[in-house]
Amino acid sequence: MRAVTWQGKRNVSVEAVPDPTIKEPTDAVVRITSTGVCGSDLHLYEVFTPFMTPGDILGHEPMGIVEETGADVTGLRPADRVVVPFQIACGHCWMCDSGLPTQCETTQVADQGMGATLFGYTKLYGAVPGGQAEYLRVPQAQFGPVKVPEGPADDRFVYLSDVLPTAWQAVRYADIPPGGSVAVLGLGPIGDMCCRIALHQGAGKVFGVDLVPERLRRVRERGVDTFDLSEFDGGSGLVEAIRDRTDGRGPDCVIDAVGAEAHGSPLGRMAQQATGVLPRAWASRLAEKAGTDRLAALRTAIDLVRRGGTISLSGVYGGAADPLPMLTMFDKQIQLRMGQANVRRWVDDLLPLLTDDDPLGVDDFATHHLPLNDAPHAYEIFQHKEDDAVKILTHP
Repeated sequence: MRAVTWQGKRNVSVEAVPDPTIKEPTDAVVRITSTGVCGSDLHLYEVFTPFMTPGDILGHEPMGIVEETGADVTGLRPADRVVVPFQIACGHCWMCDSGLPTQCETTQVADQGMGATLFGYTKLYGAVPGGQAEYLRVPQAQFGPVKVPEGPADDRFVYLSDVLPTAWQAVRYADIPPGGSVAVLGLGPIGDMCCRIALHQGAGKVFGVDLVPERLRRVRERGVDTFDLSEFDGGSGLVEAIRDRTDGRGPDCVIDAVGAEAHGSPLGRMAQQATGVLPRAWASRLAEKAGTDRLAALRTAIDLVRRGGTISLSGVYGGAADPLPMLTMFDKQIQLRMGQANVRRWVDDLLPLLTDDDPLGVDDFATHHLPLNDAPHAYEIFQHKEDDAVKILTHP
């Protein structure tokens, strides 16, 4: 089969690889019909290269048709249409029963000290082949895949794999009071969807912050009050502008949907680039002991949120030695929540919204539909924010 493989920093290619097969009785094999390119994939493309191996198959936002199931998979059968969550979880351990499948005790990558195994995402999370491919082996298929109806195009459901539950959890963790205010930093796919969900759930004021005109336009058209970061003299000017809209206090909540590669963090950028030129064995050890993120977005969130407010992190951070302003966080009595989205926990809330009314606008959420063979181009334009690329779906 064909699959998108990581070959080095800023280098992905479509290669012929062996077809997946059933290895365990809880496996399924799914023929992929659509897969998203995620902002987290760009971290592998640029930042987390020390933890990658040439030939790793990328992608963790797939959906498709079940081709084959193992003997212990009783809830699926061939020809079922399914969305595959990005995490691999058993559904019956203590963590899964507690609504935390991202911490699944059956699939935790214990030798790396990490949580549940993820599709297509570095040795830290199990190095399981991902879904930017023609076929995908799905472990723990007795729990993971979400059956969806026939009929509507893939765009209606594919975001259940990651975008929708990640944004939904970010908004829930933000705990916006009824009629309250929230600022969303970063308007890529997750930040964009956070704005839509916050408005749908009744937020009184939603502020969206980004540097990219197309991203600002998309959320502005849905009723978000937007701020172009390039028009302000650093984060302090932005903070004052938003405080002016919130009685001088700042918003009740801030969602950081930027993560490890924030603009405005030159030292963090230098540190990330340094690991990219070292031999992988050295670079991975350095990153594990002294990895540094670009923290401009998080520091802005800490400054911006009102006293007693909540910061919700959905952007991926991976630093081991990030300095945080703990005195300010303590003094402001900030509540901080974060983590990978617990996909299956939120599916029952989300499926009713994927109706003919399409209140979250998923049908036209993608800006690009590209053949799988064009994946290298997809990564390039997404990384460089070219051609108004906000969300890209690939199709074998």
